[in-house]
Amino acid sequence: MNGAPGKALLWRGPLMTTTTATSESGPGPLDTDAGVRLLSILKSQGYHFITTTPATHRTVLRRPGKALASDARDVFGWSLPFAAQVLSPDLFAALRAAGGLREDALGWRSAYRVSSLGEDLFLHSAFPPSAEDAVFFGPDTYRFARLLRQVVGSGEVGRLVDIGTGSGAGAVVAARSARIASFFLTDVNPVALATARINLAAAGLSADFQLGSGLEAVAEPADLIIANPPFIAGDGGRTYRDGGDMIGARLSLDWSLAATAKLVPQGRFVLYTGSAIVGGVDALRQALTVGLDSATYALTYEELDPDIFGGQLSARDYEAVERIAAIGAVVTRRV
Repeated sequence: MNGAPGKALLWRGPLMTTTTATSESGPGPLDTDAGVRLLSILKSQGYHFITTTPATHRTVLRRPGKALASDARDVFGWSLPFAAQVLSPDLFAALRAAGGLREDALGWRSAYRVSSLGEDLFLHSAFPPSAEDAVFFGPDTYRFARLLRQVVGSGEVGRLVDIGTGSGAGAVVAARSARIASFFLTDVNPVALATARINLAAAGLSADFQLGSGLEAVAEPADLIIANPPFIAGDGGRTYRDGGDMIGARLSLDWSLAATAKLVPQGRFVLYTGSAIVGGVDALRQALTVGLDSATYALTYEELDPDIFGGQLSARDYEAVERIAAIGAVVTRRV
């Protein structure tokens, strides 16, 4: 999920934005066809890159030889400045056409990163993803994908709704597991929707894209709803990270209660999020247990990783928190 709240609008045609670069990580206008071509060229060249945590990324960039890009992985993975000849002419042209090329004191720089997930490549914001409309992709995305592969299965799904889709990775991963009839992707950030459209098109998928917050524009019931909401507290109001009160768990709780009400009988809601543990107590788990009627819903709740974002504990909002756990929750509507 990314960006700032906006009025709900339905996008069915080619999706572009008029957002221009306003910070070091902000891309220019996104062109769908050029973005798909960019990913196709990278895939044909055997490109592969696993995106790390910001801390790991910064550590790698401090090493000798990481001031200037020497190959496409340096350009699109490590977000290093580069000379034009580092990229093949067709790749350089595709980056320019996609709105991702900007001048740098050392030559050029890409406004995008490209990450590998399974057999697919995903376009998202360059490092550091600090712009207000940045599209985030990282270790949480990989954990979310693993959860989806375990839960979705290989059957048939009628309608999938991806709340706060961001890069669209969740929808693509679900499609690689199950046979899904239709996709409906929402986000408050038009840059995220433009990016998701590129990533889904590159994966051979089409969808309806809805600009809006949460499930406010989701009118029809769904067979499968998936979400990876922001869960960090007090993060300066950055929509793609700030999860609200309950030490960042409010958005996860609100989306869960809203999503489960939209499920068809036997429909499922799959949530990947983080929860702050205070005194051994998981407030999100308690709130979901109380908020979901056990006669109507079955809840499965698991800690996927007991300790993530440890550096966040030094922040003021986390003074009483002993750890942040990565959470996988699945809610099935019984009737």
